[in-house]
Amino acid sequence: MQTRFILIQTSHAGNVGATARAMKTMGFGDLVLVAPRWDNVLRREETIQRASGALDVLKNARIVATLDEALDGMTHLCATAMTPRDFGPPTRAPRQHFELLMKEQQTPPGGVAFLFGSERFGMANEDVYRCHVALSIPTDPNFGSLNLGAAVQLIAYEWRQALGGFPVQQATVPGVLADAQQLGGMLAHWEKALVDIGFLDPQAPKKLMPRLNQLFNRAQLTQEEIHILRGVAKAMTAAGSHSTPAADGSAKS
Repeated sequence: MQTRFILIQTSHAGNVGATARAMKTMGFGDLVLVAPRWDNVLRREETIQRASGALDVLKNARIVATLDEALDGMTHLCATAMTPRDFGPPTRAPRQHFELLMKEQQTPPGGVAFLFGSERFGMANEDVYRCHVALSIPTDPNFGSLNLGAAVQLIAYEWRQALGGFPVQQATVPGVLADAQQLGGMLAHWEKALVDIGFLDPQAPKKLMPRLNQLFNRAQLTQEEIHILRGVAKAMTAAGSHSTPAADGSAKS
């Protein structure tokens, strides 16, 4: 579904860069600026720095003179306004509106546009009146002022979640579980090491090794963890060869 973010009369170049970054992190790339303060805002150093790598969004962004041009092809318009307007569209929290939009299957195929006003004055009433909804981000009533880039990030996140979201990426690839043979080999190594350090009496082992076997079964060890534990067993044997075993040399189990 086509999604467009529209910044109206933006006065701070850094906010344009922050908007590009916020959009890219949520997988959006259609940015239009309406009559920004700077004609070269997309090339300004502050814009590029705040974009933090979202240069493709800046490269594809467009600058237009009027809101009509920015809305070309869009059929569902979402204003962003903290203060409800008399005679204006309904005011809803982003999540609430997006849930209704998806549930009622009213999302038009032509595209959804999110409109953001200038940093100082917000959106003009006439621009809000053109929209189907005024999105209001729930904030502390005593301090509801949001930076433009932060507001874009919140709206972009909620919209992406409504569209299905992105899966959380694992930080590391899950390890391969050790098989029974590898676990058995590790336990045999540990049994020898425990004897070497005087912790296990081979003449009276009792139930120590079966208990360790159950412990490691519950742990669902990976092959890498088996290597680590065998390294520990090797170090135990080396340490045991340089020390004198205890008098009884056994551990109760």
